[in-house]
Amino acid sequence: MAGFFERIGNIWKGFLSIWISDIETKNPEAVYEAAINERVKKHLELKKAVSGIVYLRNKLSAELEEKEKELKEVMAQLPVALEENEDEVALVLIQKKDELTKHIESLSAELTKVAGQAEEAKGGLVAFQAEIEKLKREKEQMLAKKSNAEARIRIQETLSGMSTDADIKALDNVRQHIDKMQAEADIGTEIQGNSLDSKLAKIKEKAANVTAKSQLDDMKKQLAARKAATAEGVKKSM
Repeated sequence: MAGFFERIGNIWKGFLSIWISDIETKNPEAVYEAAINERVKKHLELKKAVSGIVYLRNKLSAELEEKEKELKEVMAQLPVALEENEDEVALVLIQKKDELTKHIESLSAELTKVAGQAEEAKGGLVAFQAEIEKLKREKEQMLAKKSNAEARIRIQETLSGMSTDADIKALDNVRQHIDKMQAEADIGTEIQGNSLDSKLAKIKEKAANVTAKSQLDDMKKQLAARKAATAEGVKKSM
């Protein structure tokens, strides 16, 4: 039974992973912003940690400087105590000198170590900041590539007639409307040529042509008859 619920859990995790992945691919700008914000947050945390190391380095450096100053004063006082035959004072100064020398050596070693850590931490902080700036540039470049790819896809869809953009659909609707109006006008012209009035006009035109042609034939016959009569009269007068 436990295995069954485990498989169900795995399937659910798979669906959840696919769903999240789908959301991420559809919102690349949000994904980049989230990644950048997360790095900025970590950068601030790292900066606080680095500031702590730098503070410790500065504190050790100031303490070392102070102990070195004390040692310098002791080393200046010791010859005076010896000249004045102040053996007890000289013994105290010698003990203090030895203690300061050991303390200075310890501080120097610790300061060297902390200073190295501080430099390394500062280098890491600078590198981390550079990584954030690099990610910001990558975001701009990738989003520009995304916009360019989307524009090319829209152009290809438009050329292939598969575009679903609202402006393309609107243009298609206008084109179809104009084509339909043109078709209606063409149909009106075609119907006009086959109408009853048009047919009657054509018949009247043909009838007028026939009448005119008949009149022309009669006129030609009359002219020929007059010419023949004139020619006959000339022959008789001779």
